[in-house]
Amino acid sequence: MSLRGLSTEEVFERATAGERRALGRVLTFVERAGEAADIVTDLSHPLGGSAHIVGITGAPGAGKSTLTGQLTRLLPERGVRPAVLAVDPSSPLTGGAILGDRIRMDDVAGDDVFIRSVATRGHAGGLALSIPGGVRAFDAAGYDPVIIETVGVGQVEVDVVGAADTTVVVVNPGWGDAVQANKAGLMEVADIFVINKADRPGAADSRRDLDLMLDLSHVTGQESRTGYRPPIIMTTATDGTGADELWDAIVAHRVHLETTGELAVRRAARHHYEVTHRLEQLVADGIAIALAEDEGAALLADVAAKRISPADAARVIATRILR
Repeated sequence: MSLRGLSTEEVFERATAGERRALGRVLTFVERAGEAADIVTDLSHPLGGSAHIVGITGAPGAGKSTLTGQLTRLLPERGVRPAVLAVDPSSPLTGGAILGDRIRMDDVAGDDVFIRSVATRGHAGGLALSIPGGVRAFDAAGYDPVIIETVGVGQVEVDVVGAADTTVVVVNPGWGDAVQANKAGLMEVADIFVINKADRPGAADSRRDLDLMLDLSHVTGQESRTGYRPPIIMTTATDGTGADELWDAIVAHRVHLETTGELAVRRAARHHYEVTHRLEQLVADGIAIALAEDEGAALLADVAAKRISPADAARVIATRILR
C-alpha cells in the first residue's frame, strides 16, 4: 500500500502495525532529523523500553557482520524477532552509508529480520546521532533484540556503551596481549568477549590473554564491584559455530542486569546520553544561525579588526542564544 501523502503520524501508525515499508520510511525520518524525526521520537518514546539493545563492536575485519548475520539467522528459530542497525562509515562523496555490512549480513540473515544500514556522518565514536531514534523505532514496532553493529573500536571509540544494554566485543586470534586490551578500553566496554575465527591458530593463546585481563580486573576490584565476570565465547562466524553460546550469554547478561537493577541504571544513563547530544546539536544549530546573521558577521569582523577578542565575541553570541 502506498505511503504517498500520509502524515508522519500515519506512517508511524502503519510501522507499529507491522508494515515494513512504513518502518523503513520512519527510519528515514529519523536519519534525516528535523520535524518528522522529532514527531517520531515523541510517538515512539512511550512505546519503547522492552527491547534488549545489544552492541557488537570490534576491530574492522573481526567478523562482526558475519557473526551478527548468524545471530539473525538463529534467533527467529527461537521465536525471537531481531532487528539490526549496521553503522557504516559515511561515503566521502555522498555522506551516505557504504552498506558493506548489510551486504555481508544478508548472506546469512533470516527473512524475519529487519536490517538497516546507517551512516556515521563523521560522529567521533562510530555511532550516528540517529542511532537512539532508530533503536526506539524498532522497539516500538515490536523488534527485540535490537542489535547495533558498529564500525569498530579503538582507544576512544567506545561510545557503543552509551547506546547498548549488553556490549559484545569481537576479537580474533593474534589480536594482542592483555596490556594492549586494557589500553584499547576493552575492559570497560565488554560485557561479553567473543574470539571469532576460533578455528585459526592462536585462538587458545587469545583466550588465555583475555582470561589474564579479567583476572587483573578482579585484582583491581572491578569484578567485585559489579558482581559480573564477562564470559569468553569462541566462535567461527562463517559456519555459525558458537552463535548459540553467544546468544545464551547475551540472555544470561540481561538476567543479571535485571536482577541487580543495573538495567534501569544503564537505560537512565542512555537517556542522559541522548538528551546531552540533542542539547549539543541544538546549541550548535543556534551558533550557526547566530554567526550567519548580520550581527554575528559584524562580531567576526570586529574580532578580525582586533576591536574585540574572540572570547568577548563568544560571550555575546552565547548570551543571544541562551536568552
